[in-house]
Amino acid sequence: MWLIRPMRKFLGLIAASTMLTATTAAAEPLTLERVFASPSLSGPTPRSPKLSPDGSLATLLRNRADDRDRYDLWAVDTVTGAARMLVDSAKVGSGAEVSEAEKMRRERARIGGTKGITAYDWAPDGKSMLVPIDGDLYLAGLDGSVRQLTNSPATEVDAQVSAAGRYVSFVRDQNLFVTEVATGRERALTADGGGTVTWGSAEFVAQEEMDRRTGHWWSPDDSRLAVERYDESKVKTVTRAAIGAEGTRLFEQRYPAAGTLNVAVELWILAADGLGRVKADLGPDPDIYLARVDWTPDGKTLLVQVESRDQKRLDLRSIDPATGKSTILFTETSDTWLNLHDNLKPLKDGSLIWSSERSGYMHLYHWRDGEWTQLTRGDWAVKELVGVDEEAGKLYFLANKDDATEQHLCSISLKKPGEPVRITEAGWWNGAVMDKTASRALIFRSNPSQPPQVYLADNEGKRIAWIEENRLDAAHPYAPYLASHVAPIFGTIAAKDGSQLHYKLLSPPREPGKRYPVFVQVYNGPGAGRQVTKAWFSPVQQYLVDKGWIVFSIDGRGSPDRGKAFEDGIHHAMGTVEVEDQLAGLAWLKAQDFVDPRRIGIYGWSYGGYMTLKLLEKAPGAYAAGVSGAPVTKWELYDTHYTERYLGNPATDPAPYQSSDALPDAGKIADPLLIMHGMADDNVVFENTTAFIAKLQAESRPFEMMAYPGKTHGVSGEGAQIHVWRTIENFLDRTVKGKAE
Repeated sequence: MWLIRPMRKFLGLIAASTMLTATTAAAEPLTLERVFASPSLSGPTPRSPKLSPDGSLATLLRNRADDRDRYDLWAVDTVTGAARMLVDSAKVGSGAEVSEAEKMRRERARIGGTKGITAYDWAPDGKSMLVPIDGDLYLAGLDGSVRQLTNSPATEVDAQVSAAGRYVSFVRDQNLFVTEVATGRERALTADGGGTVTWGSAEFVAQEEMDRRTGHWWSPDDSRLAVERYDESKVKTVTRAAIGAEGTRLFEQRYPAAGTLNVAVELWILAADGLGRVKADLGPDPDIYLARVDWTPDGKTLLVQVESRDQKRLDLRSIDPATGKSTILFTETSDTWLNLHDNLKPLKDGSLIWSSERSGYMHLYHWRDGEWTQLTRGDWAVKELVGVDEEAGKLYFLANKDDATEQHLCSISLKKPGEPVRITEAGWWNGAVMDKTASRALIFRSNPSQPPQVYLADNEGKRIAWIEENRLDAAHPYAPYLASHVAPIFGTIAAKDGSQLHYKLLSPPREPGKRYPVFVQVYNGPGAGRQVTKAWFSPVQQYLVDKGWIVFSIDGRGSPDRGKAFEDGIHHAMGTVEVEDQLAGLAWLKAQDFVDPRRIGIYGWSYGGYMTLKLLEKAPGAYAAGVSGAPVTKWELYDTHYTERYLGNPATDPAPYQSSDALPDAGKIADPLLIMHGMADDNVVFENTTAFIAKLQAESRPFEMMAYPGKTHGVSGEGAQIHVWRTIENFLDRTVKGKAE
């Protein structure tokens, strides 16, 4: 499930309960045109920060001042701080349009609508980087040289530099190829890809729902690759209409809707020279998900995570790459569902670092010869294992240990685990990547007064150098609007079951005795999309505050990172406890003496769009109006892995779907409603909206609608985004703000 994120997950805000004190003259009026224009009001917003293998360079994709959606590859010297552009995306590449498959891959990776360089990969020797541009592959040298590796009409996807650096691998026309870096010689490792068979790439649900973007994995010595082969022949074909401004294109798409057949997946071990292959044993049940694949450091074993169709069981299989034979090292089980993660780390001594929610919260464990040692514990969650220093016996991870609305880099001893040490500064939302030995880290952070920053730190958190300081000074794009900037108020209210629900509230300067309209922004879906984090928020919210709105969000039960019990409330019951918690937030709002209880509107996109519909159905008259963007209205239309995780298989038990769908109760909506949807959406397909509006029409229920020809789930483009928000603003001004106080 996807959502419109105002900023990416690593961006952050500091907690504050007062307005930011203005230190400049009166702010310029913030307009929607300026919010979506270049340069970005948040300043440079780098993506994909990485450290070179030797740690001498920090690299990142940096967007341009004159085009906020175009990214170039930059490098920053970690000693001197000197920055230089390595690859200018406007000068390299053909400008050719990438394939439809690549466009959809970018949608899966949440970078749809971006231009220029969208990904890159360091060569292990640290002398070059692999850069895909316009469907072809290039090697970029540190001296500014760029060498083209492929030049074909087809788009090369899932490109990787091999572990030892001798090869570049990629998928073309559904087959796996390798190119020798030294000679440029290209070799096809598979030949039967095509039609319904694909080698070396991740299938749709792996990309969209399992956070697995690749379908092949190099052994540490470059001698072998583990390669996924999937066959879609039994997956239901749907006709997806991409309705554009100049016509409609029809795509015959294999889409595994809930309750239908998935792809048939196999795992093979292929020799890099093309002279041998072995099929891996994934167990007796063919109806499984290939969740994760990792090599042990010595290259002698493949560690493969195999997840059951109902997602209540996950086996970690040890596979011999020479024979394909496997044994189960251990199994994780759940009565509801298992959340996948990327926290498996094989150590040189044969033991493993692993994370599990068996205690009720995601925590780190050390597995050795069948014995478990719990390393972290408490009513907080580990998000990501960032680095392992095996010699020092130290682990580094991201967690919300001190505050559920913050995220920090922490460390703990592997040999004598005790209380974790927080490395990053309190009051920020942090992300991090580390080098292979966990000696240094790139920290990405922000707070309510500071847009995204990136800095290099040692493994104790001491800042060594700025990579992107993004200083909010007089030259910053946001400076003209700083005087009216507000910091959020954070707080909690109690849910019906006693759970603490976190909320965020932004308010314009308030006059005593005056009541204000409220713009409620909702998501509240599982797995992603938390609204209440101390993260730099979209300037759109500041625009709304400047227009006199209070902006409010609350994360109810079902949202992630608060423990399994908090999340499990939606099991077989979507649209229940999270609706109840949003209404608890609404009741709290209406009890505040500065809120006009008659002028509260609600807006959400994707799962948030679904929530808007369920709230208007559940409590007619509670909100003055609602805006539902790209909503799921019938969960049977959504894919297997996401939907069955929470609602089960409708082929065997349709009841949870019937009660969770928004479609049956459409006729209960009595409040003003605006529905918005991209007409080429391949994620939450447009049929969700057409089915819902047909039901509203059959029930003689009035509504308003805005459709976006050619746009996918995330409506991109400066003009289109302005139009989306102008439409929302005009609708809520009429139906909410315009009501008499």
